[in-house]
Amino acid sequence: MGGRADERFDRLVWATGSRVKRVAGDLLDMILPPMTLDGGARSLSGGLSAETWSRIKFIDDPVCDGCGVPFEYNQGPGARCAACLARPRPFQRARAACLYDDASRGPILQLKHADRTDLAPLFARWISRAARDLLAEADAVAPVPLHPTRLLRRQFNQCAEIARPLAALWDLDYLPDTLVRRRATEPQGGKSGSGRRRNVAAAFEVPAARAKHIEGRRILLIDDVMTTGATLEGCTRAFLKAGAACVDVAVVARVKELANRPI
Repeated sequence: MGGRADERFDRLVWATGSRVKRVAGDLLDMILPPMTLDGGARSLSGGLSAETWSRIKFIDDPVCDGCGVPFEYNQGPGARCAACLARPRPFQRARAACLYDDASRGPILQLKHADRTDLAPLFARWISRAARDLLAEADAVAPVPLHPTRLLRRQFNQCAEIARPLAALWDLDYLPDTLVRRRATEPQGGKSGSGRRRNVAAAFEVPAARAKHIEGRRILLIDDVMTTGATLEGCTRAFLKAGAACVDVAVVARVKELANRPI
């Protein structure tokens, strides 16, 4: 009897302590509301300010099943845009949380270049909503890798910062170093679609010792922005060459029309 009584007492103490902490946190938020992640006006919940949130163009169905571009009307399950039908990509499907424009560019670049890693869990939740069908079928989540020299300069991989909490949300394996960038590439900005593909050609690989982690598995590849998709295609080819069953792609944002993609 004594043991059960002690156990009930411990549970009571734990529950009481949890309630006290929750109430204290609520009171603190009333006095000092949480700062928004974009530095806007204070709000009653964490995240972006209402002004920034209202300007971001989130992508909802219907979308192209192949590249995630939004359709004006529903074209049926698995429908693909003309570009994807003309030149299928190596990855199977793609989804994006929002369009890459003046509203979304700021927060994304803050994560990438201003050490705002506190934005990464927010972006993970955005992707969780946009790519829920892909996540439901995935076996593991992997980020687009940085070359070691760039990682040393930046101190973190923004794609990994997003992929880690996303994998945790869905209880999926997180593979941060299965795919590697074996050579440094030039920045993709300013290059044409063909130039981007040449820039990343054969830049990625799965080392033989790590292939066992992806063989026969469905991989969800995470990037911050999709422009032409050249980087994502290069990563996908490396995964498929190493034995992945298939690769899907999810990004925070994508340009509305993928630039300079030949049809």
